[in-house]
Amino acid sequence: MVTQRTESSGPGAVNLLGGSSQPTFFALEEPRGPQVSRPEGSDAQRVRVWARSLSGMQKEAIVASSQPGPAWRLASDEGPYLSGFDAAPCPLAFMTVGMISSYMDALHAAARHRGIDIGDVVLAQDNRYTMEGSALQGTMTGGALPVALDVRIGQTVDDSLARDLVAEAVAASPVGGLQRESHTSRFRLAVNGEPLALGRVTPLPEPVASQPDPRERFERVAPATEADGGQVSRLYAVTPVAGVEGGLGSSLRAQQRRELHVRAVCRRRTGGVNEIRQELHSPLGSTFQFLSCDGVGEPGIAPDALCYMAAGVAFCFMTQLGRFATIMKRELTGYRLVQDTTYVKGTPGHPGTVGAVDTHVFLDTPDGADFARHCLDMGERTCFLHALYRTPLVPNITVTRV
Repeated sequence: MVTQRTESSGPGAVNLLGGSSQPTFFALEEPRGPQVSRPEGSDAQRVRVWARSLSGMQKEAIVASSQPGPAWRLASDEGPYLSGFDAAPCPLAFMTVGMISSYMDALHAAARHRGIDIGDVVLAQDNRYTMEGSALQGTMTGGALPVALDVRIGQTVDDSLARDLVAEAVAASPVGGLQRESHTSRFRLAVNGEPLALGRVTPLPEPVASQPDPRERFERVAPATEADGGQVSRLYAVTPVAGVEGGLGSSLRAQQRRELHVRAVCRRRTGGVNEIRQELHSPLGSTFQFLSCDGVGEPGIAPDALCYMAAGVAFCFMTQLGRFATIMKRELTGYRLVQDTTYVKGTPGHPGTVGAVDTHVFLDTPDGADFARHCLDMGERTCFLHALYRTPLVPNITVTRV
């Protein structure tokens, strides 16, 4: 793995992801990959994320699922808007990619259930988020807006059947459960190796066992043989521009009032593999291609949709921790987490669901317990994807023809 060096963005940050001899994305070598058990007495899929900060806005994660298949090393960076190195996709990219892949998987599952060949299908999805308020005054808050999903389906099925299939898929996807209800995220906090009482955020219930600091776990991780990192690749790099909305350093302002826009277009390859083109329109970011595999095809080709979604939540929350410390000019020398999320894929008449996000947070700082507690509170408050979990939304869905 890359050597950890955790510093704020700026002159002291180092592009560790760009300078590594290993791929940025890879399946873990077995049997070193961690195993995750299915929730007892449940058909849910549990996804666990172990994540740590690197340098600047760069993060890496180990993502493992209770479903068959390998664990994955994923990584995230930010673009010029957060003075990042743009060496990997931003956190919001992972959630949008996971959501649209889950919709695509559910649509094909619905078609298989009915014995229908739906032909060519293209999904286009727009995710929008808001950020308003002052970091200095503690009022800055992230928000999530309704998702827009356009389903472009082939001529092999008539209009009525196409709409029925889409409605069934949207209900069956865990993404539908994510948007139908409000989900309260829960936390535990350790600072400089010691547990700390929480402030504003909701604590994890006592029966939940504490997770150990994942710091050492990353030293034991190795890529599988012939790992090429092709699961995620950059298609177009953004050009840093100063003095424009969403441009260089714009997301580091202490006072915010802005809307973010992430777009993805998903097509189905053979073998159950989704190919997703992800674009970041606001702020101004690069364009990446992701591959996602739903398990119908050969396992180990790429992460599944739910692993991408879970990684997105972890990465976004970590960006907010680092961004808040940078704005406040406080020292956060390292931050790590262990995060559990659960998902249930629905069937006809039984909608898909998601559980709460449970996160064990580990902060290293010389600035004391009060800052650490406030940092966690503001991290949750400003995280766009924790906002997505706590905000009931009705997606805007259109069905058109390819």
